[in-house]
Amino acid sequence: MIDVYMQYFEAKLCFNGVDRHAAIVKLIADSCAGNIRYEAAVSFFPHNDPQDFSVSYDAYFPEVLFEGKGRRSKKREVKLLETVGESFRRLAEQAGGEIHLDKPLTGPSYDSLIKNEIYFELPLDKS
Repeated sequence: MIDVYMQYFEAKLCFNGVDRHAAIVKLIADSCAGNIRYEAAVSFFPHNDPQDFSVSYDAYFPEVLFEGKGRRSKKREVKLLETVGESFRRLAEQAGGEIHLDKPLTGPSYDSLIKNEIYFELPLDKS
């Protein structure tokens, strides 16, 4: 599994009795035996102080965006990144929380395959 993109944002969710104030979002690529799968995922964590980035994996919510024959594609990954913010927001809402895509806690991180292909500011917050 490869984290094509990941970034931390302010968020809000109470899950398993624990208040969470941040989330990490990811676009993940996984390939096996000539098949490729892309997933959007949101993982909420406490973030009780500005230095707390201890991600807890009990509040992890994934969604398959694409699955089929083939391999990683720069073109497909850039296209997925253009709309993945909608998936992150939907996953947060389905979990009963919210994610503030207009309030990043860190800058974006991209896998080296597409790092030089990103010529736009990631439009995650389309509100």
